[in-house]
Amino acid sequence: MHYTGTIWRPPYEAKSILIEVTAGCTHHKCKFCTLYNDLQFKFRMSPIENIEADLREIQKIIKNWNIQDKHRVFLTGANPFVLSYDKLENIAGLVHKYLPSVKSIGSFARITDITLKTDSELARLHDMGYDGLTIGIETGDDKALEFMDKGYSSSDIVEQCKRLDNAGIHYSFFYLAGISGAGYGESGAKITANICNQLHPLLIGINMLTVYPDSGLFLEIKQGNWQEESELEKYREARVLVENLHIETVFAALGASNAFQINGKLPEDKEKLLYILDKIIKSTDEEELQQYRKSVHHL
Repeated sequence: MHYTGTIWRPPYEAKSILIEVTAGCTHHKCKFCTLYNDLQFKFRMSPIENIEADLREIQKIIKNWNIQDKHRVFLTGANPFVLSYDKLENIAGLVHKYLPSVKSIGSFARITDITLKTDSELARLHDMGYDGLTIGIETGDDKALEFMDKGYSSSDIVEQCKRLDNAGIHYSFFYLAGISGAGYGESGAKITANICNQLHPLLIGINMLTVYPDSGLFLEIKQGNWQEESELEKYREARVLVENLHIETVFAALGASNAFQINGKLPEDKEKLLYILDKIIKSTDEEELQQYRKSVHHL
């Protein structure tokens, strides 16, 4: 198999077949992100012959081993959905050629990747099996989006995800608690909930901001331009987010950045989720959470 650097996938894609089609991130400017700093290049697409060779290898493995999920492929890389319609069509054709049992194809995507496709192209990609994209919106707070150099605004999130809705392509969001900075977490969470309430994410996965020394955000903190939230403030922020979500979705804190693993359906599990978050806020010591944050050497 052809894999480059550290391979990242959402926790809920653990059973999916992982095929590398890109490496690195086309944007690679978010101040908090260090996920692809180990690469010697910004972004590249895998040679199509490598993708085909990997699919042939997986085809053999599936025949001989008891693969847990033969029905979904997750394309790895920071944002494979940035690839042109023609390239995504070619990849889907190869997936279905070698793995005919596959029903859906997912990947990470940036909001800006969606803008590159027409409405008819999105609909055709859905027909090819593209579904269940994971989008790191991080927040709906425009001030935080601009400061962190995400490259889009909250209005872009709404506009582009409504296009996915119209095309029948489902998606999940990653929310980054702490991105608005000290004193602004709860207001940022309310703004984000308002954005999400206009859309139909299957899941909202929360991650807790961890600032690493090789990030642009670390430099901003050193220069006095930004102040990090406390760990308990991040959990108060998470509580406000849950409290203000009024859509059917799954709220989950499953990644390594979370000291506590939380998972529940909204709206039916809202009270349970709020109870869990209240218990964490009231009974957990800030120093204990800080020690956990320091132990997270990489996400």
